[in-house]
Amino acid sequence: MSTLKVYDRSGREVGSYEIAPADLAPRINRQLLHDVVVMYQACQRQGTSRTRSRGDVAGSTRKMYRQKGTGNARAGGRRTNVRRGGGHAFAKRPRDYSYRLPRKAVQLATRMAIASKIRDDELVVIDELSFAAPKTREMYAILKALGLQDARTLVVTANHDPNVYRSARNIAAVTVSPAAELNALTVLTPRRMLVTRAALDAIRERAAAAQSPRGAS
Repeated sequence: MSTLKVYDRSGREVGSYEIAPADLAPRINRQLLHDVVVMYQACQRQGTSRTRSRGDVAGSTRKMYRQKGTGNARAGGRRTNVRRGGGHAFAKRPRDYSYRLPRKAVQLATRMAIASKIRDDELVVIDELSFAAPKTREMYAILKALGLQDARTLVVTANHDPNVYRSARNIAAVTVSPAAELNALTVLTPRRMLVTRAALDAIRERAAAAQSPRGAS
């Protein structure tokens, strides 16, 4: 069981939160985490690269000079890949790199990633995080009070909060995500996580539902 300190907006400790990494995932499988992260990265690839083959390059197909009697090596047309300006031997074509792993494996990897943040003491809990209007200065002051101003940080809220998102979007290396939209890549990419108490409750409830016999069926 891990006891996490809960802080307020000024960085003062106001309570504690008890949670065990096993509540989210019974163990941390590094191979599964790797596979899921690679899957998300593959899905982000544009796949728009394209190069010209011999058939795409302009030029005559006529033999450059006769086969024998010139003293030179035999040569075909100018569009061959061995000559400057010719086409590529194995030309690249647009392709879709995306693929999907089983849904339950992807969800388990997300819980493993969060559990690893708890185990490595890289998760900070804040009692409440909300703004009446977007305030980047206030958001930066909160991060500074918690010692997160120089760390790449993921801010997790219980639900989508436009004011929190707009307050943090202009701060370098800070991203915001609702608890329901977390995945292994977004969790593992930043160095630290700033999670509201309500968001951690939501993460815990989703993990309990997934690990229950009914949810695992």
